[in-house]
Amino acid sequence: MTEAFNTLKKWVEESDNIVFFGGAGVSTESGIPDFRSVDGLYHQQYDYPPETILSHTFYRQMTEEFYRFYRAKMLALDARPNAAHFKLAKWEQQGKLQAVVTQNIDGLHQAAGSRKVYELHGSVHRNYCEKCGAFYDAVFIQNSTGVPVCETCGGFIKPDVVLYEEGLDTKTVQGAIKAIRDADVMIIGGTSLTVYPAAGLIDYYSGHKLVLINKSVTSMDCRADLLLQESIGAVFEQM
Repeated sequence: MTEAFNTLKKWVEESDNIVFFGGAGVSTESGIPDFRSVDGLYHQQYDYPPETILSHTFYRQMTEEFYRFYRAKMLALDARPNAAHFKLAKWEQQGKLQAVVTQNIDGLHQAAGSRKVYELHGSVHRNYCEKCGAFYDAVFIQNSTGVPVCETCGGFIKPDVVLYEEGLDTKTVQGAIKAIRDADVMIIGGTSLTVYPAAGLIDYYSGHKLVLINKSVTSMDCRADLLLQESIGAVFEQM
């Protein structure tokens, strides 16, 4: 084990106020493709770029096309939590971890047992009728065809995920900011920190135990008090 890993382990052992901020790299190790890796969705061929399909405008104007892509590429309902998810849930149960702040929409943190999760970009597991507000789960969306409609009123059902051109949920952001601001140790894992405004939330951390775990270089590496350029799963499997 490296000196950096040993330091991380010591900080975790000594802290009861950890916040974890995670991105796509946490989910890729559960088999969910991310958007920007070499083998990710952005490098596959579609009639429209994924960032266009996943925009509010596209959803409104070409809803059926949106759902074809969404069912095929955004619903990974067979994915299971990995070592990172389970370790974070364990830390929460032990009273060490105060919150998970995630950019992912797959719900794997909750599936592993985490309870205090701020989902900045929403969740595929929540879907609502735009007309009457009725709730539908991800299985309903997966099994539907065309544009899913409400069984009660016939209105269109929209995933509770933040699309391009849409703002983040204010209550979620406020909760995440408070958790980050109050944290003793902040661990950032599996994210390139290029997606804003989510990545900007780390500016609220004012402590001196900022840990950055990512396989590739990020623009925030120079700000880290502890840097581990490894996969998030490899690190958490050893914790």
